[in-house]
Amino acid sequence: MIAVSDTSPLCYLMLIGEAEVLPKLFGRICLPQVVQHELLHEDAPEAVRVWAADLPLWVTVYEHPHGMPAPSAKLQAGEQAAILLAETLGAEIVLIDERAARRVATDRGLRVTGTLGVVGEAATRGLVDLPYAIDRLRGTNFRYSPALLKATLERFGQK
Repeated sequence: MIAVSDTSPLCYLMLIGEAEVLPKLFGRICLPQVVQHELLHEDAPEAVRVWAADLPLWVTVYEHPHGMPAPSAKLQAGEQAAILLAETLGAEIVLIDERAARRVATDRGLRVTGTLGVVGEAATRGLVDLPYAIDRLRGTNFRYSPALLKATLERFGQK
């Protein structure tokens, strides 16, 4: 399976110590080069920068696709590049947290999930403890609505 990721799911999965579920769930993760640059930015947490400087073998970085229209001028560079790369590669899924970017990706026919969806799916496969992972996310600056959290817990079998 080919999965393309934006910056935030990778960053938050790294911060909670769960990035290693990605190859178990998706096999290969593809990143646009701009996403790697965002992960390496001086404002990124040190653990994320260290990880992005020496990516695991299951991550492949691609140059920005050329000759394709940008999905939306309102999206950030990483979000736009992730959507374009997912389209270019025919990815089965794109990992994006931001609501506007998720909507654009869905409108363009892409299957989308975010950080909560990744940890939820990993929990259904016995790879993570969902309540514990969510508690760890609460210790970061990860933003989510109470409704999204409730839907995630219900969807993945937690009360």
